Amino acid sequence: MIRPLTFSETDFRITVEVVPPAGADAKPLLDALVNLADLPIDGFSVATNPVATPRMSALALCALIQERTGRPAVLHCTTRDHNRLSQQGKLWGARALGIHTVLMATGDYVALKERNITTTVRDLDVFDLVALGRGTGLHTGVVLDPRPESRGLEREVGRLRRKVAVGAQFAVTQPVYDQAQVAALVQGLGDIGIPVIMGILPLRTPKHAEFLHAKVAGIEVPDEVRQRMHRAADAVAEGVLNAREMLALAREHFAGACIMPPFDHYEVLVDII
Repeated sequence: MIRPLTFSETDFRITVEVVPPAGADAKPLLDALVNLADLPIDGFSVATNPVATPRMSALALCALIQERTGRPAVLHCTTRDHNRLSQQGKLWGARALGIHTVLMATGDYVALKERNITTTVRDLDVFDLVALGRGTGLHTGVVLDPRPESRGLEREVGRLRRKVAVGAQFAVTQPVYDQAQVAALVQGLGDIGIPVIMGILPLRTPKHAEFLHAKVAGIEVPDEVRQRMHRAADAVAEGVLNAREMLALAREHFAGACIMPPFDHYEVLVDII
């Protein structure tokens, strides 16, 4: 039996975010995760249809990951893809498969050009989804998006407090890239009352850094970090170095870190951790 993954203020936990494959073959991904066996990773956090594109069922992949790696998996759930009946069935299924931890989010919005063929559900909001997770007996977390594009940290911390009030037991932040962002989060969160896990998304290239900063809502890559990527002789190594710096800050200020290897480059975890 796999030990449940829970988050607390006293034990620093490291999870790795996994994006399911776009198809039915999970073997290459599972092989990559098995190769991480020697790293001090506490579990895997499995995204569900990220950027609103179809991927293998996150629930199915969680079960496969736990079977192959012997480590717990965190199931992401969104209000976008399922109605209340389906959400409840999925959560009961998670418990039956030995999955104990879930992360509740609204989910990425469907692209405008796709809306003629893809609809969203949203017959319950993220607060309802958190309550449903807790009512099912699952260790239930949420996402903290500080909305850097609109300087919305204060507003989002207010939303986080509402999520805590309905049962959220931990929170995972969007990726963080420098000490100033860490300090702003720590000050903004204050005594939030639940463990907070810091998101870390390693940068690959200057273009990757610029794209995340300009095009991805919820992510701000500071100018100095982007300039470091442009100046670096080895951009991948520079991105790894930044991720190591962020992991050190996470150990100092947060209850854990969720590392999000870009483009399935799980090998970078060896140098980061």
